[in-house]
Amino acid sequence: MSTQSVSERGVAAVVVLAAGAGTRMKSQTSKLLHRVAGRSLVSCAVDAARAVHPEHLVVVVGHQREQVQQHLAEVAPDVTIAVQASPNGTGDAVRSGLVPIPDVAGEVVVTMGDVPMLTGETLAELVETHRRFGDAATVLTTVLDDAGSYGRIVRDPEGEVTAIVERKDCTPEQVAIGEINAGIYVFDAQVLRDGLASLTTDNAQGELYLTDVIKYARSVGGHVHPQVLNDAWQAEGINDRVQLAAMGREVNRRLCEKWMRAGVTIVDPATTWIEDSVSIDPDVTLLPGTHLQGATTIKSFATVGPDTTLVDVEVGEGASVVRSHCVLAVIGEDATVGPYAVLRPGTELGGRVRLGSFVETKNAQVGGGAKIAHVAYLGDTTIGEGASIGAASVFANYDGLAKHTTTVGDHAFVGAGSVLVAPVNIGAGAFVAGGSVITEDVGAGDLGVSVERQRNVEGWVESKRPGTPAANAAKAANNEGGQAE
Repeated sequence: MSTQSVSERGVAAVVVLAAGAGTRMKSQTSKLLHRVAGRSLVSCAVDAARAVHPEHLVVVVGHQREQVQQHLAEVAPDVTIAVQASPNGTGDAVRSGLVPIPDVAGEVVVTMGDVPMLTGETLAELVETHRRFGDAATVLTTVLDDAGSYGRIVRDPEGEVTAIVERKDCTPEQVAIGEINAGIYVFDAQVLRDGLASLTTDNAQGELYLTDVIKYARSVGGHVHPQVLNDAWQAEGINDRVQLAAMGREVNRRLCEKWMRAGVTIVDPATTWIEDSVSIDPDVTLLPGTHLQGATTIKSFATVGPDTTLVDVEVGEGASVVRSHCVLAVIGEDATVGPYAVLRPGTELGGRVRLGSFVETKNAQVGGGAKIAHVAYLGDTTIGEGASIGAASVFANYDGLAKHTTTVGDHAFVGAGSVLVAPVNIGAGAFVAGGSVITEDVGAGDLGVSVERQRNVEGWVESKRPGTPAANAAKAANNEGGQAE
């Protein structure tokens, strides 16, 4: 048999088993759609399967299959869907997986949909072991201190696998075996078909065990070798939310370690969460409580955190984002954001922008060097370079029926407490007086004012609020003022 590498010659098929009920998750969402490091369990399995370049990639669905099929249509539309109509064991699941590819010939890899740390490299090594020995079947195994409920690997004196015994069917001697079945295999397609045809339900669970195909392969003179995993986490499946959380912690620990070794400073990896799709340049600093999700990218010398969440955000070189929540936004180089800022989708901050505390933006394009330092809402707006937006300013973009836009020109100034009622344009170099409500355009270099001249009504408090603490204080102050005169 050829010993070409998987990169030179792919496999005939990969069958991903994703039909389980996952009842211990206690969820209305399919177990396969729960996420680790931002990726669904089933998408992790599909990505790993692609590493062996299968001619056919089949995912077997069953329980809550509509959810899984819809998700796969979005993330992996090229896969073939097979349906296990009713649960009857792993052997029946694989038999269902072969229905769309009845005449497949060559190597068939069988893997699981709930082992998110299984890598494509591990599958490729398994295939190459299969080719090296000319096996009828090859089994991925690992050794555990406590083998628990996993099936045990039984070997002959030459080290080949003679059987895989499910925990409920083990003898006391077999229970003591530490080498367990990871549930991942490579089969010769014909051996697999014949072995599946030979299965019976004569076992403790009354199911068709895929593991019995190993015994069949040996019975017809085939070789079955194990490929032992040193990293037991790759064989770890997810059955409940406790295991999901443990897996998430381990994946995140490894991701943080990867980025630290690549030159990223992570002050507290235990409270820093990074999804698999994030990209970080060297010399970035991540402070405690930072969560990086989606397609977030961070350039060198930027600082993010503490207590900051970025989802699909681009952070420019040297920028700083402190105690803020940002989604689908772009933050330019040397810009500063926060603390307590909210950047909603469509926000684009130019270089050196200062966007301060309790500022919220939505679909806002802010030119380089602009300042929005304190407590403001900027919705559907374009702000020019060097503009300054005063505290408590509101860009009122919604009239109750539709959204409208506001434009502020380069180096314009909007005074504190102003409301700009869209649609409105503030020209380059224009000023808006503090406290104004602007409903009409302000020309370049003009001053926009809509503030009534202040007037004071003398004695109003004592007249309208007699006997109140305010009235008494005013009376005392006026008396003291009179005595002083």
